[in-house]
Amino acid sequence: MNKRPLLKLKIVSKPAPTAAEAPKLRPSYHPDVKPVLQPGFQPDLRADSLAFCLLGAANAVAQVRTGTALPQALTRVFAQNHAAPQARGAIQDISYRAMRQLGRSETLIGLMTSKAPEPPMLAALLCCALALMAAEPGEQPYEEFTVVDQAVTVATSHPDMAHAKGMVNAVLRRFLRERKALLASALQQPVAQWNYPQWWIDAARAAYPRDWQAILTAGNAAPPLTLRVNARKSTVADYLAQLAGAGIAAAQVGPSAVRLAQPIGVQAIPGFAAGVVSVQDAGAQLAAGLLDVRDGMRVLDACAAPGGKTCHILELADVELTAIDADAKRLPRIAENLERLGLSATLQAQDAQSAAWWDGRQFDRVLADVPCTASGIVRRHPDIRWLRRKGDALQLATLSAKILDNLWQMVRPDGKLLFVTCSLWPQESEAQAAAFAVRHNATRLPAPGQLLPTGAAEQDHDGLFYALFQKNAA
Repeated sequence: MNKRPLLKLKIVSKPAPTAAEAPKLRPSYHPDVKPVLQPGFQPDLRADSLAFCLLGAANAVAQVRTGTALPQALTRVFAQNHAAPQARGAIQDISYRAMRQLGRSETLIGLMTSKAPEPPMLAALLCCALALMAAEPGEQPYEEFTVVDQAVTVATSHPDMAHAKGMVNAVLRRFLRERKALLASALQQPVAQWNYPQWWIDAARAAYPRDWQAILTAGNAAPPLTLRVNARKSTVADYLAQLAGAGIAAAQVGPSAVRLAQPIGVQAIPGFAAGVVSVQDAGAQLAAGLLDVRDGMRVLDACAAPGGKTCHILELADVELTAIDADAKRLPRIAENLERLGLSATLQAQDAQSAAWWDGRQFDRVLADVPCTASGIVRRHPDIRWLRRKGDALQLATLSAKILDNLWQMVRPDGKLLFVTCSLWPQESEAQAAAFAVRHNATRLPAPGQLLPTGAAEQDHDGLFYALFQKNAA
C-alpha cells in the first residue's frame, strides 16, 4: 500500500494569538490532491466505536474539500465501510456538524499548527473532532476527552495518518486547555464567526443589508422535518390528530405543511409508506398552488428531480403531467415517489435547454425549477457553501436564462410559467425574473418573490424565489 511522505508538523505552543495577530483562514487541503479512499481498506476499529464513525466522517469531509457533494461522499463511505445503521447515523451527524462549523474549525487549526495538515484526511479528522468538542455546553454529543482519545485512535489505525497521531493528540488537548482564548481569537475572523467563505458573507451583506446576519444564522441551524399532507388521502387537521394519537408533537406551518417538533426516520412517520404524507420543505410546497392547476390541463415540470413538486401537482388535480430531468439517474427517485403516492406521470430524461424532445403541443402550465447555487438551502446541505465559488451565480444565471427562454415557447397563450430557484442571490432570482419579463413581454402575476430563511417559527422554510408569468394571447 502506498504511503504519503511523513510530514512533521510543529505544534505551536505559544499563547493563542490576539485578533490582530491571528492568521487568515487558509484551506486545510490542496484542491489537486484527492483524499485516499483506499477501497478494501479495513481499519482495526470496532464498528460500534466513535473512532470508526470519526474515520467515516473524516473521509466524507475530505471528499467535500476536494469537490464532492456531501451526500455522494457519504454514499461512497457507506459502500466502503459497510457500517450498521446506527454507525451510519453517527457518521452522517458528525459530517454535517463538521460542515456547519468548518470555518471555525479550520481557523482553530490554523492558530494551533505551523502549516496546513496533510493529507486531506488528517485535516478533516481534526475538523470533525473540533466540531464535536467546540459545541455549546449541553450540546456536546460525546465527552471531550473521549473525542481526543478516539481521534488519536483513528490516526493510529490509518496508514496515511499514523505519522501524525502525536500532532492530533497535541492539537486537541491544547484546544481543551486554551479553549476560551483560542475561540475568542478565532471568532474575530468573519469566516470563523459565521462559518461561510468570506465571499459568501460579503454577498449576503450586499444583497440583504438588514437581514444578512439572520440569513447566515439560519443557514447554520439544523433543518426541521416538514411534511406535505396528500390532499387526496387526508387533511392537515386529520393528520395532526393522527400524529397526536401516536404521541408525535407537530404544528401546521403552511396550507398543506406539517412540521414535526423532533425529526424521526421516514419509516417511523405515520402514513408515509401509504402515501398520506411526503417530506418537503414548507416553502417548496408553495409551487403547486401557485401554478393554479385544474383537471384536464397539460403540465410540464422541468428539472423535476427528486419529484416533490411533481407529486404535489398531481395531488391537487388530475392533469396530464410530463416531468423531465437532464440526469437519467435521478428519474427512478421520481418514479418511486409516484408509486408510493399512487400517482402517474410521463418521465423523460431530457435537457430543459433543448426543444428537440418536444412534440410541439403547448402546455397550460410549466414549472421551471431551474439550476442555481442552492444558496437558500444550506441548512439542509451545509456543504454547498464550501463547494460553490464566487462566479457560480453568474454562470448558473446564464444557464437558467437559456432554460427559461426555451421553456417559454412551450407555454400556450394565456398559459403560465412558474420560475423557481432555491437561491438567495438576486442575479439568479429577481434580476433574472425582471430580465425575462422584458425579453418576452410577459405579464408578471402575484407571487411571493424572494423568501428568506429568517421567518418566525410558524413560517419555518428554506430560502426560495418565486416569479409567476402569464403569456399574453396573440
